[in-house]
Amino acid sequence: MMKKTAAAQRPFVELKRRNFLGMAAAGVFAAGGVAIAGPAFAQAESSTAQKIADHFSSVKTMMGEFVQFGPRGEQTAGKFYIQRPGKLRFNYEQPSPMRVISDGRNVAIGNLKMKTWDVYPLSKTPLSLLLSDRIDLTHQMVRQVKEEQDLTTIVLGDKSIFGDQTITLMFDPKTFELRQWTVTDAQGKDTSVTIFNVQQGVNFDDKVFTVPYDDINKRGQ
Repeated sequence: MMKKTAAAQRPFVELKRRNFLGMAAAGVFAAGGVAIAGPAFAQAESSTAQKIADHFSSVKTMMGEFVQFGPRGEQTAGKFYIQRPGKLRFNYEQPSPMRVISDGRNVAIGNLKMKTWDVYPLSKTPLSLLLSDRIDLTHQMVRQVKEEQDLTTIVLGDKSIFGDQTITLMFDPKTFELRQWTVTDAQGKDTSVTIFNVQQGVNFDDKVFTVPYDDINKRGQ
């Protein structure tokens, strides 16, 4: 049975072709709340933040709608599909020609109008953290955890893999549901995605997360 939840309408970060690999978090926290960083993350294992992270990781499939805001304030919308670990699909509404597909190995970002695709290893993008099997808040990839009354924020990144890129996850501390994620590049440019009308426990056809490698290879010849 599918569970439906609604997430708050918060700005989303756009997964654009040209800035996709350059997402890192800076200055996204409001004043107040409890921020945890460095060695203090060891204390977060039994905290509400870790419980929220565990709940999110336990959701193996989800789908719903999204609204996305890019670095210049551009707004797009569409439907998203996630299957853990590593799989994601964004279908953008017209007039946007964009399509994003992750098959667990690579992330392909396509412009259907121009018939072009860019392909990146998933492991080299912060999206791999969003789509991982578990978020361990004692791990070095956790940059910051902030617990507030109406929002729990977790910033993830690994300098050895992503450089200064990070992904920020924002959760409802009462329902443990994901509201938004934001990817910020090394220049401080944000792309934010807010999700709503979410359904969990969905069964997907394998084709949903199929990257069209044959078409991509033909166009590259």
